[in-house]
Amino acid sequence: MSNPIAPEPALTRGAQKVLAAASALFYERGIASVGVDAIAERSGVTKRTLYDRFGSKDALALAYLRDRDAAWSARWEERVASSPAPRTLTVFDSYAHDVDPAGFGCAFLNAAAELPPSHTGWTVIREHKKRVADRIGELVAEDLGAQAPEVAEMIFLMLEGAIAHQRVDGDSQRLEDARRLAGALLTGPQ
Repeated sequence: MSNPIAPEPALTRGAQKVLAAASALFYERGIASVGVDAIAERSGVTKRTLYDRFGSKDALALAYLRDRDAAWSARWEERVASSPAPRTLTVFDSYAHDVDPAGFGCAFLNAAAELPPSHTGWTVIREHKKRVADRIGELVAEDLGAQAPEVAEMIFLMLEGAIAHQRVDGDSQRLEDARRLAGALLTGPQ
């Protein structure tokens, strides 16, 4: 996956604690509903440390999205590198295996649902989703031996719908179904 969004530069120990706590809380409860008091309490640092390291809750939310993008992208590429064809299906495995077992779904879709369009996090959300769609296109072309943008778009849309329903349904059944349907598009009915 080319050019993931750069993670935050090397963080101090205190900043790492803040980002880890904020990441867990933002994913579990949503960015908008988590206050800096809760983040400071969970991380064991003062609010002053939080503001000294990140400047604002919005900047911390941006760091959360960047960090999550970099980690998720790296795990997906590891799957791609070690998987047999059709490697496009690894994107379904990445979502199924990398989301919290509690079924909170895609952090980027969740953030998109609650952040105002003017929030700097939207840049990360859009870039992440575009890179996922573009990488699916590359993998579909490899798997089919030819460019097939319509197949790649169908697979991307099935993925997005299934991962959105993971949070709604509280399980990965639709993600498994979408993976099977994508496999049929790539290899024919099995």
